[in-house]
Amino acid sequence: MRSAAVVLSSFAFLLLAACGENRQAQQPPAPPPPTVTVAKPVKKTVTERDEHVGRFVAAESVEIRARVSGYLDEIHFRDGQTVEKGQLLFTVDRRTYQTAFEQTKADLNRAKARLENAAAELQRSEKLMGTGNISDQLYDQRVAAKRDAEAQLQSAEAALRRSQLDLDFTELRSPVSGRIGDRRVSVGNLVTGGTAGNTTLLANIVSMDPIFFEFTVDEGSYLRFMRMTGGDKRGMPVEMKLLEEADYNARGTIDFVDNVIDQSSGTIRIRATFQNPRGLFTPGMFGKVRLNTSAPYEALLVPDAAVMSDQSRKVLMTVTADDTVVPRPVQLGPIYDGLRVIRSGVGPEDTVIVNGLLRARPGAKVTPRPAGQPGQGAPGGAPGGPAAGAPPAGGAAAAPAAAQK
Repeated sequence: MRSAAVVLSSFAFLLLAACGENRQAQQPPAPPPPTVTVAKPVKKTVTERDEHVGRFVAAESVEIRARVSGYLDEIHFRDGQTVEKGQLLFTVDRRTYQTAFEQTKADLNRAKARLENAAAELQRSEKLMGTGNISDQLYDQRVAAKRDAEAQLQSAEAALRRSQLDLDFTELRSPVSGRIGDRRVSVGNLVTGGTAGNTTLLANIVSMDPIFFEFTVDEGSYLRFMRMTGGDKRGMPVEMKLLEEADYNARGTIDFVDNVIDQSSGTIRIRATFQNPRGLFTPGMFGKVRLNTSAPYEALLVPDAAVMSDQSRKVLMTVTADDTVVPRPVQLGPIYDGLRVIRSGVGPEDTVIVNGLLRARPGAKVTPRPAGQPGQGAPGGAPGGPAAGAPPAGGAAAAPAAAQK
């Protein structure tokens, strides 16, 4: 019995040992470290820029209103056409003012005749004074008559000039060159003129070339702008594009910076001047300007998708020589040509994870794959093709197309 028990125990032990070996043989091998895409930071000369949205404003804007009242007689332009300074636009009925001009002209001739008569009588009186044949009282009256005739002549001349102005004002001419809007009054309507009160608006004109572009900047952008210019703001070059354009094709210059910061918004108004020979830029149109806020300097750039947030810090995931993930706190700069400027935290020799960030854990091992090789992951760890905008390994020697000027 004892020998049978020993045999059974040995058999059970051998059976358990065999089962354990089978379980160990069935366990899968440990997975390899996750694959991530890495690249060296791009070293490049950059110039920091600020972008601001604004709108075009006419350098000159004039409302055409009549200075004299009357019925509108003629219109000498087409709605929306380009007009030149001094071009005839409207004509008010001239007949009333022509008649008034002729009357004042006759009054002027009458005043001249009175003055000539008064001067002749005074001359005769002066001769009689030498012989004592005229009283002092009569002589004084003729002196006063001549002075009165001179005053009446001056009044008639002023009245004639006023009548001439009223006659001239029946023709309304463009005070500036630019584009005129549509007519507000048709021929035959009564136009109320004058220099005050409820005068009739006939049309408006805005100058087109050159044209202003106004935009506002916050206090921080204003300080960067001031440090860049050294206080000499006028003449600084700016670039502009329309909202539907991809490139900054227009070039202009700063010509005005306001003298106070708006306390309600914390912004200050800046104005730039652009040439507009084709009339493409229209007052009221929106656009975006870009101006330099730093001198050119050497900087390191990485894809913006490679930057992660760690509470209040920004970090880049780097890979050491032994393929270990190490987070590096960094200080960020602006976006430049589609890449993020890194002010501090990494060097040109560091290897930065640009794709596969969700698979990278601090302190864990990874399988780094240089950007541009097949099989790399998409940003954020999702499978996919090459990373958009990721710089290839090798740093500045192979900058991506998005960073090329």
